[in-house]
Amino acid sequence: MDRDLASVVQRHGPPPLWARRPGTATLIRIILEQQVSLASAKAVYRRMEDHLGRVSAESVATCGITGLRRLGVTRQKAAYCCQLADQILSGDLSLRKLARASASQAREELQQVNGIGPWTADIYLLMALRHPDIWPTGDIALLTAMQRLRGLRKRPSVGRAAEIARRWAPWRAVAARILWHGYLEGSLSGR
Repeated sequence: MDRDLASVVQRHGPPPLWARRPGTATLIRIILEQQVSLASAKAVYRRMEDHLGRVSAESVATCGITGLRRLGVTRQKAAYCCQLADQILSGDLSLRKLARASASQAREELQQVNGIGPWTADIYLLMALRHPDIWPTGDIALLTAMQRLRGLRKRPSVGRAAEIARRWAPWRAVAARILWHGYLEGSLSGR
């Protein structure tokens, strides 16, 4: 075990799993979380739930881009959510098949959907499908946590962070959870 990661666990206990149920609602919520605070995304998602009842491919497609915009979803993310709903409804994307696919196959399939890039795919694989060796590329909180934990002068590049994270394979998802845990607890400090 990495000593720095072990120190976070010693201080705060094991990290939460932050597990999410696989499916359309979780994928839409992750899209809403792109490049905004979790609190902001949660507020928009709650409005969607209140209005739609259940967030599903059917309810999102019925609501449409205009309806999602009225709920506070940005134009771009509303388009992404509706395109995702359309692909699920048409059968072009099967979330059930993704659950049985390898991480690399699932990532590739997800990234065929407009609006789903590496970060969104990786978060879904880590939190919903619970693949153990996922490192969410470009996650700012993870990059900041890694900088603090390793005592780096500046936040590592995505490439440098991936290089450091390779040491944690095949359990990079566990390392990510530990780093998020320390970041959220505000306890990460350099060596």
